[in-house]
Amino acid sequence: MSFKSLGLSSAIISKLRQQDFTAPSPIQSKAIPAILKGQDLLGIAQTGSGKTLAYGLPLLMKLVGDEDYKNRHAKALVLVPTRELAQQVHEVIELYAQNLQRRVKTMAVYGGVSINPQMIGLQNVELLVATPGRLLDLTTSKAIRLSEVRTFVMDEADKLLNLGFKEELNEILNLLPSHKQCLLFSATLSEDVQNIKILLLKDPVIINIIPDKKSVDLIQQESYLVTEEKKGPFLRYLIKEQHLEQVLVFTSSGRNAEKVAHKLMKNGIDASPIHGKLSQGARSSALSRFKSKTLRVLVATDLLSRGIDIPLMPCIINYELPRSPKDFIHRIGRTGRAGSPGLAISILTSEDLHHFKVIQKKMGLWATITETEEINLHGY
Repeated sequence: MSFKSLGLSSAIISKLRQQDFTAPSPIQSKAIPAILKGQDLLGIAQTGSGKTLAYGLPLLMKLVGDEDYKNRHAKALVLVPTRELAQQVHEVIELYAQNLQRRVKTMAVYGGVSINPQMIGLQNVELLVATPGRLLDLTTSKAIRLSEVRTFVMDEADKLLNLGFKEELNEILNLLPSHKQCLLFSATLSEDVQNIKILLLKDPVIINIIPDKKSVDLIQQESYLVTEEKKGPFLRYLIKEQHLEQVLVFTSSGRNAEKVAHKLMKNGIDASPIHGKLSQGARSSALSRFKSKTLRVLVATDLLSRGIDIPLMPCIINYELPRSPKDFIHRIGRTGRAGSPGLAISILTSEDLHHFKVIQKKMGLWATITETEEINLHGY
């Protein structure tokens, strides 16, 4: 199947070729025609599957063909859980908006930065990417109204519904018109996503993309058993002895991300944490340095990692396991992408073993657990 067969314009197809996209991913090939037809949709697909283009490209197609575009109020709204993801989604969509037959104005709004420039910039925005809190601030200030939204997208719907956004989401839904196209995209199909699907979607197209076994096979899994007190030294040993570069380390909380990054830096490894309590400037700086490979290690929580899109991420390390097997798959799916091999390392303690076996069983893959008692960690 080709992008042209999906009904996309020649301008978009030309830009796709420039970005070395020659054929649509499974989620794109199924979602794009349905969205162009105006159907509601639930799309479940792992990170790196191309969800942003799956809804971004047809949204641009619908907007560029809209003759009634001279209006300060958005026709398409994309709701995301984090500032980083808002920036990432906007950058992707803006890239493809550049060469259309008329310019479709897009914008991302999120908290942590001054609201005044965002209020001014909203004039004539047609496609808005927003986090829930800042969006409500802007509607309260009457900088925007949502009554003219024709297509509403919830991206990373599982995280939006897991993070205490339900009250804000209800407020936003009450501001949207009753007649609109609704699109839900998520990495996992949680109970909350099922519930919002029933509430929002009308006769939806349901797409559930099972991860390609070949893409999972590109990921080399390594697991090591350590004592709790040796976790930090062993992490530093791995990074130094295996000469790992551009490493994404996962922790269970922002507080732990701070601790791990601090210890790495004290031991001569350039590292930075990224979590929700950091200022927007600090988060943006850490992400920029990591993407440009001037920062060796980024220590992140699951939520903040949703804004990290690096096609050739060489290595991820689970310093702490996630609660959900689906989140584990989501984590390791950040490496081994675009047909390139990747390395996923899990550092386990005896308390992690049962949970790790459950995760491996759910994945249908088994990683050998290596004992580390013989490794000399003195000096790490």
